[in-house]
Amino acid sequence: MVKSSEISELIYNKIKSNFEKLSESYNSSKSNIGYFFLDDLLPEEIANTCFDNFPSPSEMRRLKSIREYKFVSAQMDKHNSILEKVLYAFQDEKVVSLIGEICDINLLEPDKSLYAGGLSLMAENNFLNPHLDNSHDANRERWRVLNLLYYVTPDWEIDNGGHLELWPNGPKKEPIVIESKFNRLVVMATHAYSWHSVNKVNVNKNRCCISNYYFSKNALRETDKFHVTKFRGRPNDTIKNIILDFDANLRMILRRVFKKGIRKNPHRYKKNDS
Repeated sequence: MVKSSEISELIYNKIKSNFEKLSESYNSSKSNIGYFFLDDLLPEEIANTCFDNFPSPSEMRRLKSIREYKFVSAQMDKHNSILEKVLYAFQDEKVVSLIGEICDINLLEPDKSLYAGGLSLMAENNFLNPHLDNSHDANRERWRVLNLLYYVTPDWEIDNGGHLELWPNGPKKEPIVIESKFNRLVVMATHAYSWHSVNKVNVNKNRCCISNYYFSKNALRETDKFHVTKFRGRPNDTIKNIILDFDANLRMILRRVFKKGIRKNPHRYKKNDS
């Protein structure tokens, strides 16, 4: 059975061999939303094994609202061990440091608790509206600065939907669509202007993703301020925008009173240390 350290070495070597191309991609886009993507990240056997052992929607937590419709899980010990190994391979110190070099971000810190990270699955008619990620970790001690998305569904085509959308000029303009291709890693910056979304899945298939967040003691931009996850509708979704603006403003008011929220976000890895 492959070890997490072996997987992290494979990831490191693949990223390292594409260092210049990835740096150029991130630097050319970072004035709006910095990002890069890398195909064929791992040997296909490992990527296929991840997909073959991905939990079904019934084994995951369903998130369904006007904001989003998807399935998530952070409790990795409930799932096949290959998923946890691959997920935590992205938290290897060498990998974190290398991605920090590409993005010119010092002292990145991975999140072992998988706060809002872990596994996500989007089935037919699932979607994720344009949004800004929560600016901080669960304790509001570190800034969320990078989002890592590793897609593992074979033969995922553009017409299937379920693709990442970046809105560099805001959610009232046109997005950049990044396909959720099999064995593709996407890394994107998260800050006060990094609007992103996932368009609706159009087929009776599951789009599976392994995700991580990296944090830092410093915000990516000096102008960044604390904010909760903020959703918007798509362009011309006037009524939905009014509802979602009210929703975001209400949650911000609550967070000013309750710094860490009214309740703990259940989406984190509760490890049994024994």
